[in-house]
Amino acid sequence: MKTNTKDNVIRMAQMGMLAAIAIVLVTVTQFPIIPAAPFMKYDMADVPILLGTLLFGTVPGLVILLVVSLIQAFLLGGDGWIGLVMHVVASGALVVLVGQFSGWHHKFRDTVAGMVLGTLAMTALMIPLNLVLTSYFQGVPMQAVVDMIIPVIIPFNLIKASANCVITAIVFKALQPFVRRHKDLVGQS
Repeated sequence: MKTNTKDNVIRMAQMGMLAAIAIVLVTVTQFPIIPAAPFMKYDMADVPILLGTLLFGTVPGLVILLVVSLIQAFLLGGDGWIGLVMHVVASGALVVLVGQFSGWHHKFRDTVAGMVLGTLAMTALMIPLNLVLTSYFQGVPMQAVVDMIIPVIIPFNLIKASANCVITAIVFKALQPFVRRHKDLVGQS
């Protein structure tokens, strides 16, 4: 029983560290990537969230995402509940698909398939989320949001999710020797 409790404490501490790294990354890596929309900024916060998903599973990845999203939305000058909903839904789709695909056979190609499908799902979800939340709750005219779908919303989310998935894959592959040596300290990998 003590080993199980100790393992849970270690896992929670690791998840907390990944959440803390995500918070640091969201504050230091924000920059615009679409010149027509300098208000839409890329950040790397999803990288530690995806690493947590790959190391511990889908549900722990979603927990890390929720913690990071709450802190970002309400303590770091995010868009409040609107930003919270957008981040949890869009990045949540990415986390679920990556987690489910990587958990099936533990083969890297399955993880890549989850990343590709997660990137597409995140991008697709941001269209209705922007149409509804940005138009109705932030007061942006619906036509202005519609006009941004193809030149701004779709490319931004494809670039952001793809970049975060590529960085995650590189870091995760680099961590494999450590993960193999310390299977007792990390989750399912």
